[in-house]
Formats: sequence, structure tokens, C-alpha cells
Amino acid sequence: MSLIFRMILLLIASKFKPSLPIKHPKNSLSLRVLPNDLDINLHMNNGRYLTICDLSRVDMFIRTGLARTMQKEGWMPVVAEHTMKYKRSLKPFQKYEVTMEITGWDEKYFHMIHTFFVDDKVVAEGTSRGCVISKTGTIPPEEVIDKVTARLDAKKT
Repeated sequence: MSLIFRMILLLIASKFKPSLPIKHPKNSLSLRVLPNDLDINLHMNNGRYLTICDLSRVDMFIRTGLARTMQKEGWMPVVAEHTMKYKRSLKPFQKYEVTMEITGWDEKYFHMIHTFFVDDKVVAEGTSRGCVISKTGTIPPEEVIDKVTARLDAKKT
């Protein structure tokens, strides 16, 4: 399955999942290693883990309301740094779960942890720092959270 199809399925499925809090959200995706995820060693390519982390972030953006706020404000998410530790290989057609959690933030970046599991065993872990940018520069995470919260509160009334 092409990555675009995986993204389209995720965009549709995320809209039907429960919403997540904007502060310290944690989400989970259940996936399977597909033939186009493999490298010449016939296990999931190390770069594909990063792509799956991107998919997990998109799911989180939609479910927290951040995607809609970014769209309305003209903002874009950017990953500034990402590190992965690989513990075990993911084999063809193997089922796995990836979780993503925003663990905190500072004046510029959101800090995230991505964990890949097979049967409750960790097979890979990643950490990343990301920010939200506009044409004028980086939007502080507190401002991002406040905008999302205000938009969701206004929507409720």
C-alpha cells in the first residue's frame, strides 16, 4: 500500500476516534509492516519508522484539534530533531503498535516520545522535538495550546 493511501486512511479514521487533550496527549496506531516498508534485509526500513512517527503526529494533530487551529491560523508543524533507537526488527506483515506522547514543552519546542511495540515488547523508541511555525516565526507552545483551547471552548458554546 502506498504511503499516500495509508495517510488517506489515517485522515479518515482519525476523525472517528475520540478526541485527545491538547496538554500531554497520548495516541496509538495499530499497523502492519507492508512490502513497501521493507529494505534489502527484508525488515522495516529505518527511515520508515520516521514516516510512521509522522503519521502518528498527524493523528494527534487531528484528535487534539491542533490540525484545525493550524489550518485557520496559517501555521505549519515542523520536526526540528528526531532520534530513534532500534531494539528488534519488524518483519514483513508483522503487526505492531506505535504510541506517541507529548511529554512536555519549553519556550519553543514540544517534546515527544514515539514507542513501537509488538506484543507489549518495545521494538523501537524515538524522541523528537517539534515546533509550530508561521510566516513570522516560531509560535511558542503555550500560545499554540491557548489557541487550540480557546477554539475548542468557543466551539462548545
